[in-house]
Amino acid sequence: MDTLPQHPLAIARSLHGLSQSDLADGIKKAARRRDRRAGTTKQQISVWERHGARAPAPWYQQLIADVFSIGPDHVTALGWPYWLPGNEAPIPLDTGAPVAALREARRRAMLNRRTLIGLAPATLTALAQQWATLDPALAASASEGQAVAPQFVTWLETSVQHLTGMATADRQHTAQLLDSYYDTVVGMLENAIYDETTGTRLHQLASGLAQTIGWHRFDHEDHAAAAHYWTAALHTAHQAADTDRGAGILADLAYQSIWLGHAAPAIDVLDHALTRTHNSTARSLLHLRKARALAMNGEARACRRSLDAAEHALSTATTAPPAWCSWMSPADLAVDSGRCLIDLGETGPALHQITQGVALLPTSRDKTRAVFLAYEAETLLRQGEIDHSADTAHEALTLSHRIGATRCTRQISQLTPGFKHHREVEGVQRFLHTIHQSPPRSA
Repeated sequence: MDTLPQHPLAIARSLHGLSQSDLADGIKKAARRRDRRAGTTKQQISVWERHGARAPAPWYQQLIADVFSIGPDHVTALGWPYWLPGNEAPIPLDTGAPVAALREARRRAMLNRRTLIGLAPATLTALAQQWATLDPALAASASEGQAVAPQFVTWLETSVQHLTGMATADRQHTAQLLDSYYDTVVGMLENAIYDETTGTRLHQLASGLAQTIGWHRFDHEDHAAAAHYWTAALHTAHQAADTDRGAGILADLAYQSIWLGHAAPAIDVLDHALTRTHNSTARSLLHLRKARALAMNGEARACRRSLDAAEHALSTATTAPPAWCSWMSPADLAVDSGRCLIDLGETGPALHQITQGVALLPTSRDKTRAVFLAYEAETLLRQGEIDHSADTAHEALTLSHRIGATRCTRQISQLTPGFKHHREVEGVQRFLHTIHQSPPRSA
């Protein structure tokens, strides 16, 4: 299996050219400057850099901040490890700088500093609030450069639609092509001459590309880059006054927050997203993701209200959904409802919902199937159906290897501790053997 992405503290050290020993020495010196004694070691730094480890005490965070020349207000506002260098906040939406946001997302992706954290919860909520309250202002086109032919924009739109519409297993091979389209469109936005209509189309195209590339990064657990691509997508959707797409991008950011275990900011973000989208299918998806976050928080009554709202919106949809949620179906509603029930401790009804949803899912959606099967395996494991759970987990794992989505593989691998006392079961042996094999790397 792939190794975990770097911890943000390791990235911060790298940016400042510090070894673990150098940072430990810097912390001691920072303490002396404050007329205090506080020692630490290379070994302690190593502990702090383990994913899932307890955060350093506030006093030590202030000393680390001194080493990196970070102000105490920044440390307090963002929290560990979001304040560390290398986790800079995205460009605010009120700057009206979509091209700068697109360029920044690309720059950060090329640094290849993969981390398991996205935006700071406070930053994410503030971004959603900006989107919900600011009115877009159309940006002027560049005054120099070549004019953009509308026919060329049409060709780009068709080509990108073809790439993003491929089956999941094939989309893993499109990353470099999507990057090239992204650079082309950003270059035109920055340097070309175009009228208002063409400018809107280019912003929408850039937004769609950034949203899709963000999902590629998310699937490969590069959460910082995914968040910045989605932020850039939000900028350009806002510039084009495309509120439905903007709501969808906020839904992606909320989904990432949920995936990383942060339910509260996801609830706030989805509440903001719901204020500016009116398409029934889109609203169904937003309510469904909000239900999941509420379930994680143990808010059973509010969760059921959101599930009811999601079901009602989907059942009453009469217009075509936006492209970003055209896949939303009763299968998604059933499985995610089941996932909510797992979090609320109702495994029996959860298994019924999840099994029903998996059966309804089209074969072209292998990534979603892998995630849904992992939910099903978890539910079966909780009910003590070890054989069935192991077989389902193995099926999910095989799919995730085939599509090259490391986040799915890691999600399934988290079931491993539940099988540790059942190694004599044949299905468990096969699953554990496969989980320790290295999956094929994708682009």
